[in-house]
Amino acid sequence: MMRLLHLTYFLTFLVLLIPMKSHGQKARQSFLLEKNWRFFPGEVADGASISLDDRAWQSVTVPHDWAIYGPFDRAHDLQDVAVTQNGEKKATVKTGRTGGLPYVGVGWYRNSFDVSNFDAQKKRVVLKFDGAMSEARVYVNGKEACFWPYGYNAFHCDVTELLHADGMNNNVAVRLENKAQSSRWYPGAGLYRNVHVIVTEKIHVPVWGTYITTPFVSDSLASVRLETSVKNADGRLVRMVTAIMDARGRIVAQKENLQKINYGKPFVQNFEVSNPALWSPEQPNLYRASTQVFVDGQLVDNFETRFGIREVRILADKGFMLNGKIRKFQGVCNHHDLGPLGAAINVSALRYQLELLKDMGCDAVRTAHNMPAPELVELCDELGLMMMIEPFDEWDIAKCKNGYHRFFQEWAERDMVNMIRHFRNNASVVMWSIGNEVPTQCSAEGYKVASFLQDICHREDPTRPVTCGMDQVSCVLENGFASLLDVPGLNYRTHRYTEAYAKLPQNLVLGSETASTVSSRGVYKFPVVKKGDMIYADHQSSSYDMEYCSWSNLPDEDFALAEDYHWTMGQFVWTGFDYLGEPSPYDTDAWPNHSSMFGIIDLASIPKDRYYLYRSLWNKKEHTLHILPHWTWPDRVGQQTPVFVYTDYPSAELFINGKSQGIKRKSNASLEERYRLMWMNTVYEPGEVKVIAYDVNGKPAAEKIIRTAGKPAHIKMEALQDSIVADGRTLAYIRVQAVDREGNLCPHADGLVQFDVKGEGEFRALANGDPTNLEAFHKPQMHLFNGQLTLIVQSVEKAGKIQIEARSKGLKKETLIVNSK
Repeated sequence: MMRLLHLTYFLTFLVLLIPMKSHGQKARQSFLLEKNWRFFPGEVADGASISLDDRAWQSVTVPHDWAIYGPFDRAHDLQDVAVTQNGEKKATVKTGRTGGLPYVGVGWYRNSFDVSNFDAQKKRVVLKFDGAMSEARVYVNGKEACFWPYGYNAFHCDVTELLHADGMNNNVAVRLENKAQSSRWYPGAGLYRNVHVIVTEKIHVPVWGTYITTPFVSDSLASVRLETSVKNADGRLVRMVTAIMDARGRIVAQKENLQKINYGKPFVQNFEVSNPALWSPEQPNLYRASTQVFVDGQLVDNFETRFGIREVRILADKGFMLNGKIRKFQGVCNHHDLGPLGAAINVSALRYQLELLKDMGCDAVRTAHNMPAPELVELCDELGLMMMIEPFDEWDIAKCKNGYHRFFQEWAERDMVNMIRHFRNNASVVMWSIGNEVPTQCSAEGYKVASFLQDICHREDPTRPVTCGMDQVSCVLENGFASLLDVPGLNYRTHRYTEAYAKLPQNLVLGSETASTVSSRGVYKFPVVKKGDMIYADHQSSSYDMEYCSWSNLPDEDFALAEDYHWTMGQFVWTGFDYLGEPSPYDTDAWPNHSSMFGIIDLASIPKDRYYLYRSLWNKKEHTLHILPHWTWPDRVGQQTPVFVYTDYPSAELFINGKSQGIKRKSNASLEERYRLMWMNTVYEPGEVKVIAYDVNGKPAAEKIIRTAGKPAHIKMEALQDSIVADGRTLAYIRVQAVDREGNLCPHADGLVQFDVKGEGEFRALANGDPTNLEAFHKPQMHLFNGQLTLIVQSVEKAGKIQIEARSKGLKKETLIVNSK
């Protein structure tokens, strides 16, 4: 009997093993439409025609943003409007709201693609767009294939019936149009995210056709549930073979199941994973479900779904729990543009941004206020950043004349379904947001719209909570809008947190958007005062981090709320990075401002002082010790020049030219003194500023020195990556500085720097972080802003050395080599 059991187990093992050997077979084909696009900026009467001669059009590579090349001009987004979400009642002239860039208008793209071994009776071909800005009309071989109005969402269309009979030389044309006053920030323009061609058998798993959940999670055991939709298989007997693999490629669970597909119901498989490696920001462990689909003994489809094993819960009075542990979000909000690169997606640029945020101690990202690129979500999976994904800035009531309200009634559900199905398998996504500061929140029946959208989330993905960024607290507390959400999210309004907690049944408050402190990197204003809506002749804001907008606050208030109240869930700071558009507080006809000042990191991806304030609280792994301002003030000799220190240490002593200015300790005397060490009465004299930080036992633990800079002597370049990949896409970020003979940064240097890039790479962009700078990002010369700027170079598809030369009048030139492998 025992021998029979052993034989049965052995045969069962063989049955499971045989199909697993065929995991290398391919039943589907997927490729990017990336190169050889033709682009025309403007209307074309017969732009979709197969016979159109487009050889004179511009040749571009997708992702592509046609508007980022400028030029900057006040006329591009001149508006006479009242910004209602900022409490404005009267219309005023606004400039720079969308970056002062020419994003308005029509653009056409054309390309062609081949599908080998094509048979319209046996194959299906889908075009998938990760995002197209905006109102995309897609044509294949002269016929319209689909229309999708929302520029931020991914969409797809089956084009099988439109292809040539042999599958070869199929023309695809895309018409895009951005209307004036369709956005409150720079939206970008064009095919700014990737375009995919997906070829499958007639019976196949459709786009976003899998859904993985982890119904039970513990340190010793996890259950994994995989739902797979199979298209064109109704009434057929389907065999599905799935292996769950860990990060090292080891099979940790596998199943083979046979099921008849009825009425389009998904195929369900359940697995057990012993001793699972759980996903968290600290340990972003990932798994893959590798699946094969068989019908009548033939492999008809195969695909992989990446996921993480983790548990998300919301508890009243406790907050957010990940894997059974309470944690508070240390998050930022980000718009989608990549500064000088515009909206065109680039994986290495995204990675660079996210790694800067991780080093700051950030553990979460809110996509503001739109669906993200899939590459961003995948990187958050890999690097360990939780995500709140948000689709809309307006619903049925307008913020912008030509905003999304025009499409809401017809398209909102379709947009929500696409978003959720696109990202519901991503481990990093822990919460859905249904909107940001929507005017509908104050309408009498606004709660019905909120309920409609939240119900879609619950239907498509019951595993994640739903929130909404609300700024009209009186409205949402009185009309039932806030009480129906899984998680009430407040944008600013820190003084009303306790009231909201007391009145709402959830007994929770999330800082869905916080701070909006403004600063310009390296700019310091005197006297140092805490005040909202400070305006200066140079159109900058002070980096003493004491200035904010009338409707916002300083970071210290949000830090204290998170620490003092157990029912607060943490925050998402506005914003992680400066972005194009919304130049508050200089948006009221204060041209040439055309980018925000909210960022913790500037438009050139250079951290501001505020970065180190957040890092001193958020980065629990490494110490922080940062001094501000710089110490080169020839016009301030003998004048009061406050010195701030941002550190995780409890106290520090300041020395100016060897003379102690006293020890400061963090205290509860004020919110600012709780988180910052401030010497308000120090007097400037040239020389050396030193700070010694002391640990909890009062012993010296760290030291930092800054010095007065001499005259600029030479250009210094520092590559912020050791090497880059020779794939024609990967970028290298290079910090460029003017320094004196001793290597000290010259904080007032503003000279023009010119660049030559040779070898196996090419110049891509420049940025200096100045929100008033009108120099083009794509020309290889730019003025320094407070002594610094960032150069971006891109690899080509050949390995080798990239040689970069920087020249500036009166300074010694610099040469840098970047390796491309």
